[in-house]
Amino acid sequence: MMPEHFRLLVVEDHVALAQNLLDYFDDERYVLDFAQDGLTALHLVATNTYDMIILDIMLPGVSGYEICRRLREDLHCNTPVIMMTAKDQLQDKEAGFHSGADDYLVKPFHLKELKLRVDAMLRRTSGRQSQVINVGDVAFDPGTLRVTFAAQPPIQLTGNAARIFEVLIKAYPNFVSYENLHEKLWGEREVDVNVLRTHVYTLRKQLQDNFGVSMIKTLHGRGYALQPKGDQ
Repeated sequence: MMPEHFRLLVVEDHVALAQNLLDYFDDERYVLDFAQDGLTALHLVATNTYDMIILDIMLPGVSGYEICRRLREDLHCNTPVIMMTAKDQLQDKEAGFHSGADDYLVKPFHLKELKLRVDAMLRRTSGRQSQVINVGDVAFDPGTLRVTFAAQPPIQLTGNAARIFEVLIKAYPNFVSYENLHEKLWGEREVDVNVLRTHVYTLRKQLQDNFGVSMIKTLHGRGYALQPKGDQ
């Protein structure tokens, strides 16, 4: 079943074009967020869940190519990306696809063409059946990043919290070492171990506040494991 609405992130520093997109997608099916630069876009993706990202290439500070690469490699974000740019050479398009884009639209373009491409990609991605992972009374949907516990209402995870929970529930009943979890989140990038502990603490608190159980057990000196009943 298709969702009632789709959440789109538009990364565009040209205010007039951004406003045109807002007006054109003025439909109850679409909810649009905007970012005028790449760093803001990365923050929004890390803290929210989007169905589609429309990404300009010529951005202040960090290019759309680099933003797309960081979405894929650093944030492990699989959200479809449509790049839009005046750069129309084959090597430009090649760079876009190599950085992780799913589609490439050259400016100037008709807004109807962009909408047709957005709708076509949303139909494909919405039709994919995500495999819900069940462990005891806990269920996690990798497609929506929602966690359900017993008969309680589901909660929405985002960013690193969602990635940590997904790694732990897929590894259950085994534990995940600090090193393995670090690699899943940040690859080879050096990140202080306290940053990982902070993300785990935030996830625990969200689970505890909503379900009354924290679900994550610390194996001191080794790593973390999912405990469906929250026994610590």
